[in-house]
Amino acid sequence: MSPMNGEEKIRADLEVALSQRVNSVRPIPEGHSGFTYFVDGDYVLRLPPPGARIAGPADVVRQGRIMSALRGAGLPTPAIRMMSSDPSVDGRPFILMERVDGARIEETAQREEARDIAASAVNVLKRMQALPIEQTGIGDEEPVGLRQEMMRWAMLMQRAPEELTVRAAELGGLLAVQVPVERTPTLVHGDYHYGNMLFRGADVVAVLDWEIAELGQPLLDLGCLCSMTVRRRFADAPSPGGALAIEMEELFTLYGVDAGEMRWYVALSLYKYAAILGYNLMLHRKGRRPDPMYEGLTGTIVGMIDEGITLL
Repeated sequence: MSPMNGEEKIRADLEVALSQRVNSVRPIPEGHSGFTYFVDGDYVLRLPPPGARIAGPADVVRQGRIMSALRGAGLPTPAIRMMSSDPSVDGRPFILMERVDGARIEETAQREEARDIAASAVNVLKRMQALPIEQTGIGDEEPVGLRQEMMRWAMLMQRAPEELTVRAAELGGLLAVQVPVERTPTLVHGDYHYGNMLFRGADVVAVLDWEIAELGQPLLDLGCLCSMTVRRRFADAPSPGGALAIEMEELFTLYGVDAGEMRWYVALSLYKYAAILGYNLMLHRKGRRPDPMYEGLTGTIVGMIDEGITLL
């Protein structure tokens, strides 16, 4: 008997975990991180990377707890069918969630008004932030302060290709001397952009990918949305976050925040995404996580750092 390939092993193990037949497991083509699969067309399976230490972004069960808590509070996240911390599917923990009937941003942006899409995203964000911390699924964790947030991305930036991050230290210095007064902590998605949402019409029907969620400053997530506006300036580069045609000032108005306060948060988001993209490019070039998309983002990485400096 020939050995099972990866997807066959996942299917067989999932049958045991669920105590029922599983007909198909196939990778989801969209997205550029994580190990996510359609299961029988009705469910989505999420696994950590093989051999990863189960912490931080690899802690899929933590992501499941957050989504389950938010769905219980009426927020648009997938329903969790099952989750297990035991290494029971291909030697890894897992979450199995219901597949949401919704369109991705690329299709939605072609059919709906940009302001309507943005208004729904901001409305969901504000509802999420109004949720008491003890109802977030991670209420026992310590909130992350802004200086700690900055250091996280500064450490990641150090692992990006040096030729692309020449001005990163300059931006980091400007951020460090202009840290704003902190607000009351809330749940923070951490990667809150249109590419991590599904839509029905212009309405957000699911917020996905809770890998780097935390308790922290609420304006961080609005900064993520604003950074997608900046990415539109790099028209020839891929933008999985959704190149929605809306200006930052409109997002400030929808949320109800002063442009002066948001300038720092947008600059930090640009710094963060430059670090993430640069780190993923490094992984691609070293063959540790091949994804040629990142080679098309070298100008975006440099441009984001430059735009952050201009903002400050």
